[in-house]
Amino acid sequence: MIGTRKFAAVLASALLLNGCKVGPNYKRPMVVTPDQYRGVAPDLPGQPTAQPFAEMQWETVFQDETLRALIREALINNYDMLIAASRILQAQAVVGITRANQLPNVSGSGGVDYQRNAFALNGPTVDSLGISLNYIVDFWGKYRRATEGARAQLLATTYGRDVVQTTLISNIAISYFALRQFDDQLDFSQRNVAADNDIVLINTVKYTGGDSAITDVYQADLLLQQAQAQVISAQQSIAQTENQISILLGRNPGPIARGMALVDQPHLATVPTGLPSALLERRPDVRQSEELLVAANANVGVAKAAYFPQISLTGQFGAASTALTSFLQGPATVWSLGGEVLQPLYAGGAITSAYKLAWAQRNESELTYKQTALNAFGDVANSLVGYNQARLFRMKIEEQTNTYQETARLANVRFSGGVTSFLEVLVTQQQFFTSELALAAAWNTEMQNYVQLYQALGGGWQP
Repeated sequence: MIGTRKFAAVLASALLLNGCKVGPNYKRPMVVTPDQYRGVAPDLPGQPTAQPFAEMQWETVFQDETLRALIREALINNYDMLIAASRILQAQAVVGITRANQLPNVSGSGGVDYQRNAFALNGPTVDSLGISLNYIVDFWGKYRRATEGARAQLLATTYGRDVVQTTLISNIAISYFALRQFDDQLDFSQRNVAADNDIVLINTVKYTGGDSAITDVYQADLLLQQAQAQVISAQQSIAQTENQISILLGRNPGPIARGMALVDQPHLATVPTGLPSALLERRPDVRQSEELLVAANANVGVAKAAYFPQISLTGQFGAASTALTSFLQGPATVWSLGGEVLQPLYAGGAITSAYKLAWAQRNESELTYKQTALNAFGDVANSLVGYNQARLFRMKIEEQTNTYQETARLANVRFSGGVTSFLEVLVTQQQFFTSELALAAAWNTEMQNYVQLYQALGGGWQP
């Protein structure tokens, strides 16, 4: 029992030695943040209590229930999401493996030794049972730094999944809005085909009666062919976009359900962006990059610890006896305790090179972090400008479309009063349909920029 107490005392002392960690402690690098995002709308409400756009749940940002259902399905079944979740499990296992290096390695053993020879036919049989321990004292913090790095890698992997989620939500929404535009394009193109077909018939009759040239017929037929080509193009775009969304959902290619029309999609006219300084905490890619920097910083400590001696303790405690009746009695117990110090003397410069490599990788990670943060500010600025300008452009196209619609209405009134021909009615209708195509495209551009702004601000990953 005295030996056991000595053994426990030595082990406890070794554990208390785990107090220092070589290598630099992590400190977040200085990043210059703008006072205000470039491109913030001048009519943006200056209410400090307004909830930032990125803090809104994606279910609040997208209010089309069909789109919501598609996003929910994708978050469950999308293979990129499943792969990202698998990587998190792998990173968790690495943390467990790395952390285990900080603990003693304990193993048990047992055996029976038969001794027989020509001179001792009835030699003794020795039964033995014991526990052995091997413990590397983490005096320099090598394994604690390694665990610190593994945990940072785990967090980086988790933020990586959040990046996948925000990208997936963005891709689903953008593809869905594009699909609704192609639906409008198909509808308007089919109506255009009907109007162009009537124009061809009227010009053919006029040419037959000698009231117009054959070039008028050819020109009308050319417009009809263009409208028919637009129908084919819209049908192709619809099928390909449905296939794209299906793949994002983890399905085989197939049809996609529709909800609100593009022009009916609710969205904010002005977006509360929040403070630029908050973007470093809100963007998952920025946080992922920072955790990779934390891991690289910890690896410097791991590399530096290689310069110092490695202290290891070994111990055994057990019993050995030729009789089971005295197996656990005092005289039968055996124990041993030993220590070892291993100091590297010459490694051909490998230790120094590994240390320099760790520092270089750490410095690269810091530069990558700063670049990621800078790109994030640029993404927000570009998305703000894109959304605000797309909204203004859509409003102008909307005014233009309203003018074409009124022109077509007046042409109908004039035709009903016998003032003009039906050809003028068809031409103004054709112009109106073409303007509607442009308006659908403008709506799609506005909604896509809306989604991109939400992603740029770091929205879509919060639980």
